[in-house]
Amino acid sequence: MTHHRKAAGDRRAEIQRVALSLFTSHGYEATSMREIAEQLDITKAALYYHFDSKEAIVHSLFEERVATINGLIEWAESQPRSPDRSARVAAAWFSLTTDGGLAFARFAIANQTALRDLAPKKGGPFDHVQRISALLSEPDAPPAERLKIRMAMMSVNLAVMSSHDLDLSDSEILAAATETANLISPGFLAAVPTTI
Repeated sequence: MTHHRKAAGDRRAEIQRVALSLFTSHGYEATSMREIAEQLDITKAALYYHFDSKEAIVHSLFEERVATINGLIEWAESQPRSPDRSARVAAAWFSLTTDGGLAFARFAIANQTALRDLAPKKGGPFDHVQRISALLSEPDAPPAERLKIRMAMMSVNLAVMSSHDLDLSDSEILAAATETANLISPGFLAAVPTTI
């Protein structure tokens, strides 16, 4: 990879991070491309070189998350069913939150109306929850057990929503989400590396 290509990737990531922060604090509709450029201390032309609209920024965030989750699902489906595979899938699901996912979850909660138009119509979050929960449960698991696994998976989103007016750090929110996930579905998160 050339230095230029890496620098362009770094700039795109910085634009995404700043835009996400502004969309969350000011609202998606109320934030302009000019404000994003100003916050980054770059020209609008430089911003438009990477993204031609706010919609393009949000679509790129969705595309990256969907690609990561699809990669996790493909990896898991290629492995034999085992407690180790389940532990790695659960840990990887939670690591999506630690790797920028809290900011994305906050953005989603703050901009629900805009997301109805911007979110992918296929392969959305509920499809991913269903597919991954199927990988984490036994094929003959009763519906109540599958529900518990899905609830454990969604505990991070619930923790972000519930922490809105509380003075908590990201690590405290994640700790509460992890504890809740393991209460709902004991052993949901085992102490395994999150790399696959």
